[in-house]
Amino acid sequence: MLTTIQGRVLGCLLEKERTTPDQYPLTLNALVLACNQSTSRDPVMHLVDHEVETVLAGLKSETLLRYVHPSHGRSVTRYRQGADEAWALDPPAAALVAVLLLRGPQTVAELRTRTERMHAFESPEAVETVLRELSLRGSVQLLDRQPGHKEPRWQQLLAEEAEPTSVPAGAVMFGGRAAAGSTVGGGMVAGGTATGSTVAGSTAERLATLEARVARLEAALGDLLPDETGPATDGRDGAGVRTPMPAELAIESFGPER
Repeated sequence: MLTTIQGRVLGCLLEKERTTPDQYPLTLNALVLACNQSTSRDPVMHLVDHEVETVLAGLKSETLLRYVHPSHGRSVTRYRQGADEAWALDPPAAALVAVLLLRGPQTVAELRTRTERMHAFESPEAVETVLRELSLRGSVQLLDRQPGHKEPRWQQLLAEEAEPTSVPAGAVMFGGRAAAGSTVGGGMVAGGTATGSTVAGSTAERLATLEARVARLEAALGDLLPDETGPATDGRDGAGVRTPMPAELAIESFGPER
């Protein structure tokens, strides 16, 4: 099985051969940029030249990559994939393998949409037919359906899966990020300061405190308010000067809790 970086490099070469044929084969710089794209990649990587160079020789030894040496006005070595021949991939299969290598497990609907620039599948059934053919060769597998999701996902078995950065449904979010301790793709999100249980506990404590203060206030008002059957008064004395009502005095004396 290929490493995560080898899978990313090979996926990029398969993709760029079909989406940007004028720039293919790729230079090392173009290949690094393709590996580190912030779109159509999951997870987003931050590879440097020597990391990519290190895996190229390994891919070449497995006949999955070819060097194109400088010629015809080109001054640098370029790289092209050989996976379609080594793995006997026709265009539909190559498109699916490329997207699975670049974006991890996906549903049939997602794969059909994301392979459109490389190969236009006529229907979801056409996608599934190719996936089942690949599964017979041990290249992909169908995963169990996740809770809360309608469709199961397909996963490639050619390279180690990288940890995805997308947050699944149900993850606790704070400020647009998954909370610390939330599980994302089997891993733990680092750098946060609050988890769902912490927030729930804090809210319950604040609610209990507020309820206790309201109860004390009601008790104080109950002792100071006049009998409801007695004469009504607006709080003014005989001279027409308004004096504070007992309830107002109670609230003023109670004040905010410190």
